[in-house]
Amino acid sequence: MFHIWVSGKLDRIGHTPLDAAAATRNAYDMTQASAVDLHRPKVEYFNVEELTNIDPKGFVRQVERYHVEPWGLYMARTSDHPEFHYIESWLLPSLSIRATVFHFTPAHLRDQDYYIDIGEYAQVEPKKWKSVDHYLDLVVRSGREVELLDVDELLAAHAAGYLELPEAQLAIETATTVIDGIAAHGHSFENWLRARDITLTWM
Repeated sequence: MFHIWVSGKLDRIGHTPLDAAAATRNAYDMTQASAVDLHRPKVEYFNVEELTNIDPKGFVRQVERYHVEPWGLYMARTSDHPEFHYIESWLLPSLSIRATVFHFTPAHLRDQDYYIDIGEYAQVEPKKWKSVDHYLDLVVRSGREVELLDVDELLAAHAAGYLELPEAQLAIETATTVIDGIAAHGHSFENWLRARDITLTWM
């Protein structure tokens, strides 16, 4: 099983793509009157040569380290967020995901090992990468479970014309593929990636 959060409501749904798609439609039908954080897809840029990361709000963040592998881009930098002081991310274009480890402050520790964003990730220039977030997120708790977040945001964005139907469908299919893959490997994100010849390194 995996979990799906929609406007604060937790439902348990099955693993298959059809189950996931049906659950997202039903969840949106039940909650469409609720307040949703409606926004356009968040875009970030990663300039490897300049060691900068332009965040979705346009702020230029200094990056301590970039590292490029055939399967993606690694970034590590400090953060001024009130809940975490450091962030590590891997952009994995072939899987349409961004995997992040947040280094939370002692007062804001969370029960999670990896945070996965679903979207489009690509090297757009020799030393420049771009990410476009497609709303859905996954919280991985190794050996236990995966939570699917922000389905209501995805469907609201599609309804508002911020995300075309093929993109919305691909986001759902990608999330389902990742959830199924992790579950099939003992709820281990690392083992699922290794089965695809991808080995991520972290601090």
